[in-house]
Amino acid sequence: MWLKALRGLFILGSGAINTLMTDLKTDVRLSVIVPVWNEAVVIGALLQSLRPLRAAGHEVIVADGGSNDGTQDLARPMCNQLVGAELGRSAQMNAGAAVAQGNVLLFLHADTQLPVDAVQQLQAFLATPNVWGRFDVCLSGSRPLFRVISWFMNKRSRLTGICTGDQAMFVRRDTFEVLGGFAPQPLMEDVELSRRLRDVSRPFCIASPVTTDSRRWQQRGAWATILLMWQLRWRYWRGESAESLAQAYPSDVRNAQ
Repeated sequence: MWLKALRGLFILGSGAINTLMTDLKTDVRLSVIVPVWNEAVVIGALLQSLRPLRAAGHEVIVADGGSNDGTQDLARPMCNQLVGAELGRSAQMNAGAAVAQGNVLLFLHADTQLPVDAVQQLQAFLATPNVWGRFDVCLSGSRPLFRVISWFMNKRSRLTGICTGDQAMFVRRDTFEVLGGFAPQPLMEDVELSRRLRDVSRPFCIASPVTTDSRRWQQRGAWATILLMWQLRWRYWRGESAESLAQAYPSDVRNAQ
């Protein structure tokens, strides 16, 4: 693990090595970045769940893509910063990262909640040579199928070293900045960044799961959603552009945070 990380840090440069050695002895300072677009239904519950993090000195940044349903008014008093950005997760998450002060950036969807031991797990991450990671995911709801889907999502991620947005990706801030953040593309931005980060180190996989709302799976149907996701990943892996794939990804799902 250390040899892989040191090779990756060599790619990033000497500054990254110095930062890593400092971080090994540093407390985690977390910046939670939440991209939103018309999330009035769920944003209050998410930000309420993050109050203990803010009380402990961590920051919560909401990056809004132009909501018109009152999301901004709900979020403003419950976060450290509310920033505006062009609609699209990539642009919104980059905008949030640009104003972040923490040494670890965590990108969290508005319908996903962190486990109670998230900070302790991220502190353990800082004591390793890994530069990024993700949480296991658990889809909400009582359907046994959702447990099976969650298991396969986590297993696939561990085998491939690829993280998707539902898994609350986190990355050392200096590494994120050196790599230039998320690519300006309409979807698969999480997969694209995972590939670049994977060249630096394997992801630090946290078994304590985040809980993600299963609405996407319920709206489209579980099997239809699985088929769509695999079709998109296969076509992306074959080299099709994210812009082309976006035409096959319904806008109400693509823009949902």
